[in-house]
Amino acid sequence: MLDVLTGFAIIFVVIGVGFVLAHRGVIGKGEARLQFNRTAFWAATPALIFSSVAKSDTSAFVSPVVAVIAAASIATMALYWLCSQLFFSRSGAETMAGAAAASYYNSVNIGLPIATYVIGDATYAIPALVLQMAVLSPFIIAGLNAQGTSMQSIWRSVVSGVTAPVVLAAVAGFIVSAAKWQVPEVIMKPLEILGGASIPMILMSFGASLKGDALLEEDRLPTITATVLKLVGMPAIALAVGAALGLDGAELYAALILAALPTAQNVYNYAATYEVGETVARDTVFLTTFLSLPAMLAIAALFG
Repeated sequence: MLDVLTGFAIIFVVIGVGFVLAHRGVIGKGEARLQFNRTAFWAATPALIFSSVAKSDTSAFVSPVVAVIAAASIATMALYWLCSQLFFSRSGAETMAGAAAASYYNSVNIGLPIATYVIGDATYAIPALVLQMAVLSPFIIAGLNAQGTSMQSIWRSVVSGVTAPVVLAAVAGFIVSAAKWQVPEVIMKPLEILGGASIPMILMSFGASLKGDALLEEDRLPTITATVLKLVGMPAIALAVGAALGLDGAELYAALILAALPTAQNVYNYAATYEVGETVARDTVFLTTFLSLPAMLAIAALFG
């Protein structure tokens, strides 16, 4: 459990560094801050994804736990869309940002230690990461990039989603892993170094974005909805789907813990990169990062 708390602490420290640098004027507003997100989106994060997935074991990708997470993610996104239509109508792109915040969880810098030290097995973490990057990310990015309802606009959005760097990196990494190819060190090492910059850049930009903007100052209802769905709705859906599939014991516990993970910083990075739904994404990431630990402790207590 100490390693899990350490994972959370590391995130808050790096966010704090970004906030302090913004306060001192080292990280500027607007375009200056967004350069962090764009660099992470186009270079550092794809390098991180490829280097992680390429070294993973593809035999773990076919699992009822991964199926439960996939179903829970899609159902939670759909539920957020329904709430948006009924209670706080937003544009399609803004709604996609909120739907992603409600369902897209942190599978790397929190997910890996959680899987290792709470579940006791990191087997499901990388398959869940590939699910998010290769399957969910194209839809999210296409939705964030949607500019209209014409066929040309829709086609442009679809292409942008399918060809996004993180998606291509996940697919390429999966192919390398499945084929059991060995990537030469002269290629893999630079990718690992570049990938190491991804999380710090996103977190520092996140911290810088907090300067001058009070939490829940804008888009309060969409943010609260996304937060509740992420921490309560998605685990509840995972429980229902898992029970329907006959999961019990360790597998059901793993599915619920993964479903209760906080919103990924990548959701904020996507929103900031496409400059839409940034407030909902940022505030949901912040709230769920604080509140997910009690939620996971409650699940752990439920399973004894």
